[in-house]
Amino acid sequence: MSRLDFTPYRRTTVGFDHLFDLLESQARSNSSDNYPPFNIARSSEDNYRITLAIAGFRPEDIEITAQQNLLTVQGKKREESHEAAEMLHVGIANRGFERRFELADHVRVERADLADGLLVIDLVREVPEAMKPKKIAVNGAATLTAVPDASEDDANAA
Repeated sequence: MSRLDFTPYRRTTVGFDHLFDLLESQARSNSSDNYPPFNIARSSEDNYRITLAIAGFRPEDIEITAQQNLLTVQGKKREESHEAAEMLHVGIANRGFERRFELADHVRVERADLADGLLVIDLVREVPEAMKPKKIAVNGAATLTAVPDASEDDANAA
């Protein structure tokens, strides 16, 4: 049993309690169940993809809920009748599941697709215009302009 101890960091930081609590709760919850397996990938600075291996589930068996900073994926177990066949071995998991993902601020679900037993959820981080850094003129006009992001400069140059 491994437990993360953030006590030394808690003594020297202010306002990060939520972050440390989040890390400790994730460590506790992830140690219990690894079903279904999943991957998380980042395709660019603001685009992410979660892929869950959920073979045997249909789109109507899956429920995806996005709240403020939480993405919940639930799979509901369905009963299949195998009355005509006697099952000698059952190796394909057909059990319900719930997988939770903590999302950063301003991350939203763009789309979700189910194909070939893989549920793919695309996420996008969109920082509101009001939250972006602004240049403020000193002893000048009162106009504010957004500071261009490095990734936007690269995209415009291409």
